[in-house]
Amino acid sequence: MKLKILTTAALLTTTSLTVIFDTLAPLQAKAENIQHTQQLLSSKQCSKCELSGAGLVLADLVGANLSGADLSRANLSRANLMGADLTGANLTGASLNGANLTGANLSGANLDSTDLRDSILSNAQLYGTSLRTAYIQGTMGIPQYAGTAEDFYAWGVVEAQRGNYRAAIAKYNQALGLKSDFAPAYLARSVSLFNLGDYRVAAQDAQVAATLFSVQQNPRGSQLAQNVMKGIEIAQNPPKARSRGPSIGDFFVSVGSVLLQLIPLF
Repeated sequence: MKLKILTTAALLTTTSLTVIFDTLAPLQAKAENIQHTQQLLSSKQCSKCELSGAGLVLADLVGANLSGADLSRANLSRANLMGADLTGANLTGASLNGANLTGANLSGANLDSTDLRDSILSNAQLYGTSLRTAYIQGTMGIPQYAGTAEDFYAWGVVEAQRGNYRAAIAKYNQALGLKSDFAPAYLARSVSLFNLGDYRVAAQDAQVAATLFSVQQNPRGSQLAQNVMKGIEIAQNPPKARSRGPSIGDFFVSVGSVLLQLIPLF
């Protein structure tokens, strides 16, 4: 499980997303079927269509029927797919960056290496799909059943590393909704709350994390939680004269860099 989570994090923190399609060498390139593309745009009815590599940026596809369609490597960036039927669709390597997928049905869809950054998945159906290798930085509305507590935790850490602390907290909340005694999520949420200036609640979360780590016999996590608590206390009551050395901010940055290493091994 630990290896799986670290692999997830490595995929999520990839910075060269502009070359996302170049990583899909095993896929056989297919020519776009222009007739199918025209059919989709004119009627929004294109079940099992061949749309591999299709250019559909900003396309109005509200309520479109794309069930079973091959949309591998298609560019659907910022497309409006509200209520669209994408059941069983092949979206391998497709770009849905910034797409509106509110209420869309993605059940059984292949989302391997799919770019879902900054997309909206509110009320979307994702039964039988996996987001494990999808790019989901900034994705909003991921349903709780679409990942494990470890998944949401890892996604939250990535958002925090990007400075998106509120988005990170939302992911940690989902992780805790799935596993209420998940100590790393409490500690990570504490760090994000600290960065948002909410020292009081940050201290509470760090205390809960310290207690859970102790009960779960995780000395490394327990020590880190204790250090975070001390850092919060110093931030709340700064000494009049600081000795030279790392700042409190530097300390919390260093904490963020090891959060993924706290995933328990099952």
